[in-house]
Amino acid sequence: MPVMGDPSHATLVDHLQRTEQRLGRPKAIVVVSAHWECANPTITSGAAPELIYDYGGFPDEMYRLQYPAPGAPQLAERIAGLLSDAGLDPRLDPDRGFDHGVFIPLLLMYPDASIPVIQLSMLSSLDPTAHIEMGAAIRSVALDDVLILGSGFTFHNMGAFGPANPVTGNDPDNEAFEAWLSDTMTSTEFPEFVRTHRLINWTEAPGARWCHPREEHLLPLHVCYGAGGGAATQDFGGVVLGKRTSGYAW
Repeated sequence: MPVMGDPSHATLVDHLQRTEQRLGRPKAIVVVSAHWECANPTITSGAAPELIYDYGGFPDEMYRLQYPAPGAPQLAERIAGLLSDAGLDPRLDPDRGFDHGVFIPLLLMYPDASIPVIQLSMLSSLDPTAHIEMGAAIRSVALDDVLILGSGFTFHNMGAFGPANPVTGNDPDNEAFEAWLSDTMTSTEFPEFVRTHRLINWTEAPGARWCHPREEHLLPLHVCYGAGGGAATQDFGGVVLGKRTSGYAW
């Protein structure tokens, strides 16, 4: 929907299109997408990954989108080594392509597709602690001008999107969870163990299970928090598909 010009994504699209202006141009990008789960952390290691059109019901041109970014096999091996050192038992997958959680945002962020990209899977356990640990294990790659990108959504109750809630303000649980999340991610008053505890126990937040009946779209944020290692800045805040959502950066 963002690349189709959907009006309800306009604020997000504008934000993504200004990524290079805000963040510069990294040497490589590691994407943790909500759309790939494995028992072990798994990393794309092919030199030229294809695209996976893992969606349905869209116009034909959405299945002809191209994002021919090169892979980064050496970076994949480095990340596998870091994850192994942390006791996380990673796998390399030379055949896996990029799902839409990778190529849709990157089409807007870095449309020339010249930056090497790898995808790191989420864990099928959906254990928040393990996802924070996974991010912490790969923290050092960011020091080498590698962008670690969590591709998810801070609201992902599919049954609640649409015309029944066309504007923000109609969903108190959405508003309450966003307020809790912004406070959790950005407050500099929390000792770090408190922030970690809140994220691990995110289901205790107001509106948590309304916003995330299943948490796969939230947990990329946990990986990024692990990699960031402290308070974030709120990098995005707006309304998408009638729901308030936010993004965070380190």
